[in-house]
Amino acid sequence: MKKTKIDHYTDKEALEFHSLNKPGKIEINSSKPMTTKRDLALAYSPGVAVPVQVIADNPETAYDYTSKGNLVAVISNGSAILGMGNLGALASKPVMEGKAVLFKRFADIDSIDLEIDSQDSKEIINSIKNFACSFGGINLEDIASPDCFIIEEKLKEILDIPVFHDDQHGTAIITTAALINALDISGKSIKDIKVVVNGAGASAIACTNLFKNSGVPNENVTMLDRKGVIYRGRTEGMDQWKSAHAIETKNRTLEDAINGADVFLGLSAKGALKKELVKTMAKNPIIFACANPDPEITPEEIMEVRNDAIIATGRSDYPNQVNNLIGFPYIFRGALDVRATTINEEMKVAAANAIAELAREDVPDEVAAAMGGDRPKYGKDYIIPSTFDPRLISVIPVAVAKAAMDSGVAKKPIKDFEVYKDQLKQRLDPSVSIMQGINSHIKKNQKKIVFADGEDENTLKAAIAFKNSKLGTPILVGKKEKIKERIKEIGYKENFDIEIINSEDNEKRKKYVNFLFEKLQREKGFLERDCDRLVRNDRVVWASCMVACGDADGAVTGNTRRFGASFDKVTQVIDSRPGEIMFGLNMVVAKGKTIFVGDTSVNEYPSSEELAEIAISTARVVKLFGFVPKVAFVSHSTFGQPLTSRTKHIKKAVEILKSKNVDFEFDGDMQPDVALNSEYKELYPFSNIVGNANILVMPGQHSAAISYKMMKSLGDTKVIGPLLIGLGQPIEIAPLRSSTPEIINLASIAAYSADIINYKKN
Repeated sequence: MKKTKIDHYTDKEALEFHSLNKPGKIEINSSKPMTTKRDLALAYSPGVAVPVQVIADNPETAYDYTSKGNLVAVISNGSAILGMGNLGALASKPVMEGKAVLFKRFADIDSIDLEIDSQDSKEIINSIKNFACSFGGINLEDIASPDCFIIEEKLKEILDIPVFHDDQHGTAIITTAALINALDISGKSIKDIKVVVNGAGASAIACTNLFKNSGVPNENVTMLDRKGVIYRGRTEGMDQWKSAHAIETKNRTLEDAINGADVFLGLSAKGALKKELVKTMAKNPIIFACANPDPEITPEEIMEVRNDAIIATGRSDYPNQVNNLIGFPYIFRGALDVRATTINEEMKVAAANAIAELAREDVPDEVAAAMGGDRPKYGKDYIIPSTFDPRLISVIPVAVAKAAMDSGVAKKPIKDFEVYKDQLKQRLDPSVSIMQGINSHIKKNQKKIVFADGEDENTLKAAIAFKNSKLGTPILVGKKEKIKERIKEIGYKENFDIEIINSEDNEKRKKYVNFLFEKLQREKGFLERDCDRLVRNDRVVWASCMVACGDADGAVTGNTRRFGASFDKVTQVIDSRPGEIMFGLNMVVAKGKTIFVGDTSVNEYPSSEELAEIAISTARVVKLFGFVPKVAFVSHSTFGQPLTSRTKHIKKAVEILKSKNVDFEFDGDMQPDVALNSEYKELYPFSNIVGNANILVMPGQHSAAISYKMMKSLGDTKVIGPLLIGLGQPIEIAPLRSSTPEIINLASIAAYSADIINYKKN
């Protein structure tokens, strides 16, 4: 069983992350235009009076005229924050904001965190009851037991919206899914197994309840707390929730209970299960050691004494991670979409079964791409899907919604589940899956990436994050003392283990001067001293030479100077790929749709032939990212209306592509809205590209750069790039003053390109 190291961050980095730009992790944006006086009149007084009256007459219409139906409250009183204990309501806010972000990222659910400064369960219940009408669902989090049981049970009685304590039920659902598959692999029946649950807190009790609801007989489950086995007749340390799981047994200790057991579920503390006890378990034991951050027993310790065990933990650095993220966003998604009045046991069991079944399916190409090329196969080391499996969004909500309808708690049944599945897939930001896939891939194929602007703070932070995230091996170009000083300022020790290099390395300097002189003496008429000056004084040239001479696999530069200045230096060292045109390509994500835009940075006025070549190269790159290319040659006109000299120029590019018999769809000329908006399909039924384009080939660099920079600056748009396409080596140029995440993305793409494209070293 392979184990990998967990990422490390300094306290300063964590604090900077939470304070950068706007403090915190969430903000509220308007979903309606707020630009004119009329907009304001509709949004507020007097226009808002109309939906007010409609909702007063029929409260159900709040789902139609407000955000209620897609809004979840994430609530805590801070009495059990992570594994840190009772630190108070305000201290829980960073965790609750994080939970809200996860709801949005994984299921497109809007969420607001609410921290209630009270340790009184009745007061908390009353507070939630009074504001619950604003929300479509309530997610309780980090509330200590037994209050978490009391609060949830009472709220479920009095509210007609889903109430879900994720610490309990999220863990239970994922663990039950893992159990279903572990039993299938080991050939055991859920009705015959003997289960030991070590721990009697909220998660343990919820897991036990769901195990029993899924088929495990009550008398076959032994639960233990700090005082030992929970048996009938025991009075010490008991409450109504523990008593529900008391059984008739002579066993009093974990050693007694685990002898011959098929399943061990640990939700307790580090080291609670010893190797000697694992030896006494039944054949093909199932061991879920889920204490965090350190399990009851490590997989390595188990493997020392049993090679037939199926193992899961709560950690991301081992296979089979029991992670609530696989469950709660999608469970709420399904519940909200049918306006469920509760999340009942039928819905939980349906979610567990859906998760289990997904792990048994063959992993298709697009999912393997999103997981970095991994194609896990159902078995002992893959009983739970990955948290980044993009199929989760279209599988779990469907199962939950169906169960809600079948159990009679859905107020808005779904009529067509195939349409619903498609709608679910469209909710996610595709760029996230793209970068996740790239990063997963390069983690397994470590590359050396040069960060040319090593003294720049954002570049330095990017290099450190690149290393800590195990994306590859960074190399910094710059003065060692200055970089070490910067590293110390960021919060790391001076001796942080990143290679720093510069022109003081005489051996490499001579190597790069010789390489450059041989290349440029005839090509540019350079003298050897000219090449020496370039190598000594320009970090971009130095970094490019490192890649060209095989001392690094790729590079990222550009953050401290204009793109054109960096491009000129890079192309002095590196030629274009044979038979390809060089150009800039931006990945633009807006409203969940990914569009590739070229050329954004290299060719000022591409000829018709160059436009055709840009389309061909872009289609090749887009396929590598897992998309089916659909190319639109965009213009100020649509299919020749109005007809101008530039329109003719673009139409000629289309004709050139037709003559080449390329293996992708294309069309043009057309205006961008025609290319992207499906409303235009009926006006131009002869074109498959209208309303469907994901590649926009721009008529000139000026229009491309203006377009994507306006979108990035003014709209709710994510931009990755420009990616430098057609260069003979994997070097990416960051725009001036790029953020740390933007530089990391470009470094990752350089590493990915270095691995999947056959670059010939000069």
